[in-house]
Amino acid sequence: MSRRNRLAGLAVGLAAIALSLGLTGCGAATPPAAIAVDDGTVIVDVRTPAEYASGHLQGAVNLDFPSGSFEEAVADLDAKADYVVYCQSGNRSAKAVSVMEAADLAVQDAGGIDDAAAATGLPVVR
Repeated sequence: MSRRNRLAGLAVGLAAIALSLGLTGCGAATPPAAIAVDDGTVIVDVRTPAEYASGHLQGAVNLDFPSGSFEEAVADLDAKADYVVYCQSGNRSAKAVSVMEAADLAVQDAGGIDDAAAATGLPVVR
C-alpha cells in the first residue's frame, strides 16, 4: 500500500470518527427543535455589544461573554429564573452555559442566533 493510500485511509477513518462523535463543527451541539419561552424565561445573548447591536433576539439581554466580567454578571442573576443562551455560532453559548450551570442556574443552550430564533420562535430585531 502506498503512502498516499495510507494517508487517504487515515483521513477517511478520522473523518468517520469525528462524525460519530459529533466533532464536525466548532459550535455547540444541535439545539432542541423547539424551546419553550414564557414570561419567566430570560433570553441571554452572550456576544459582544457590537454584535448584539447588529441584531439580537427580541427581548434578549446582552451579557458579553468575552468581556472578562461574565462570571460576575452571572453571580447577579436571579437563581429562580429560566435562561436560554445563544451567541453567533454556538461556541460561546456552550461555554457560557457551563459557567451558568456551575452557578446552579436553570439554563438551556440555544446555539447560534439563527438556531435560537428558529427554536424559540423569537424574531431577530435590529
